[in-house]
Order: sequence, then C-alpha cells, then structure tokens
Amino acid sequence: MLKIDNLRVSYGAIEALKGVSLEVAEGEMVALIGSNGAGKTTLLRTISGILRPTAGSIGYGAAEGAALLLHTLAPHKIVAHGIAQVPEGRMIFQNLTVLENLELGAYGRRDKSEIKSDLERVLGIFPHMKDRLAQNAGTLSGGEQQMLAIGRALMARPRLLLLDEPSLGIAPTLVQQIFKVLVEINRKGTTILLVEQDAYLALKTTSRAYVLETGEITSSGPSDRLLNDPEVKKAYLGG
Repeated sequence: MLKIDNLRVSYGAIEALKGVSLEVAEGEMVALIGSNGAGKTTLLRTISGILRPTAGSIGYGAAEGAALLLHTLAPHKIVAHGIAQVPEGRMIFQNLTVLENLELGAYGRRDKSEIKSDLERVLGIFPHMKDRLAQNAGTLSGGEQQMLAIGRALMARPRLLLLDEPSLGIAPTLVQQIFKVLVEINRKGTTILLVEQDAYLALKTTSRAYVLETGEITSSGPSDRLLNDPEVKKAYLGG
C-alpha cells in the first residue's frame, strides 16, 4: 500500500531524513520507533504532503494499478485518496464541540449519505463520546482528546491511518484502552503506520517495525524479533 524509496527531507541546510526506505502492506500495522529528533514526525508529515522531499519517492496504492506518487500531491488530495493522520499533540479544534470536530473529519467527503453511519461507527468505537457531543473539545481530558483525534481521522474513512505518538501525555490506563482500539481498527481493515515513543508497547502491538535513528533506518523486521534484539533493547527498552 505504501512504498517509500530513498526519501530525503531537509529543513534548510539540515537534512532530517537521509535516504529513508520502508514499505507497509495493505492490512498491516507497522511501527516506527526511534528517539526524539530521529525524524519520525518529519516522515509522517512528508507522507501527508505537509513537507516536500528533496529527493526520493512515496508510492501509494500500487496493488490497484500504477502507484500514486504522494510527494507530488497537495495534502487535501492525499486525504481524498484515503490517508489520514492523527498528529502529535492531537491538534483538535478546542473551541469547537466534539461533534463539530468529528464532522470536520469528513469535510472533504462527497458521500454525505454515508457520513451519518460513519459517525455512528466512530461513536461505537468510543461510546463515552456520545454523552459529550455538545461539549467543547478543549474541556476533555488528554486521553479523551486523543480518542477524539482518532475518531476525527476515522471520519475521513481512511485506508491508511498515520498515528504520531498516540500515548504522549496520557494516563497509562487510557493508553491501554487506546491501543486496544487501534488493534480493533486494524483488524477491521484499516492499515496503520504507528509512530510511538513507547517502543515496548509499539512492538507488542504491531506485526513489523522500523527503527529510525538520526534520519536513517538502522533496523527493521518482525516486531517480536526486534523486541529481543540486543541493540534495540539497550537503546529503547531499558536493557
């Protein structure tokens, strides 16, 4: 579904991604782990079209024929092709209600008759949101805001969901709940690329993973193998 080849991204004279290549197959849930400043968010923002690469390519959807080249498309076109991102820090619209935030997730859709049923589906995934639809989103807890951000992304009906640090700043009990939901979303057919600071949780949840260090992929493979890799354990798993 997603094929990134030799991707390079710079901020002025500083090269943040130095020839990154990775693949995500349809139906997979793949993790991208690495320390702060490794380039993980830069990679997701480039897939979403917010940043432009200086070299390399991002192909999408090749199983259906010729791959779309995402690096040539505007962000709203990328969303229209079935890619949605849940950004780091959630970035919900705090002065709007929960319902308005969810409705904005479907802003670019034209199948208006299906939006209501998708709203019901999202509320089925996050049932306690039903009682908060009229509540200003900024009054929700951090964990509830993260659920809202995921729900908003799902309202775009994505084939590929990009998640940037979904556990950041959230109580551990809610983190576990959110990751159970992500597993269920993936099980029902949405492909997921997960950037996550909690390497142990990320590797326990996903089937494959990549390790990104200072803008370069240094390791990749099945998540259970990386969990037992001595270098990964030393760098990211506290031992």
